[in-house]
Amino acid sequence: MLSPVIDADGAPFWKYAARGELRVQACADCGEPRFPPRPCCPHCRSFTSEWQPVSGRGRVWSYVVPHPPLLPDYAAQAPYGVLVVELEEAPRIRLVGNLVSGAGAALGSVDRERVRIGARVRVVFSDGLPQWVLA
Repeated sequence: MLSPVIDADGAPFWKYAARGELRVQACADCGEPRFPPRPCCPHCRSFTSEWQPVSGRGRVWSYVVPHPPLLPDYAAQAPYGVLVVELEEAPRIRLVGNLVSGAGAALGSVDRERVRIGARVRVVFSDGLPQWVLA
């Protein structure tokens, strides 16, 4: 399976995820949350930031169900849900992750017919990767 590419701006996100925490970067001056992480606030242009914890609750904003042909490791688990989740406390932030039945479950562990735009989800972590379960 592919691993995320971790750059300097996003490294804290992955550090917290490895501990089972969902945090997003926010401007230390104006307080605006932002994702993906970046060095400058797009609202006030400040270069100061902090990492704020979020609840990990959200709703499905969009989703896809990949089918083969895929890379071999992914094809073996297809079909499975890939969600774009709008965070409850920061609706302009949308995170991508797989839909699973629980932490550590296989990618195809949830019947794709259960996935709906607007469905409530919450984050779980598996090997430092945020994934989503239906709430």
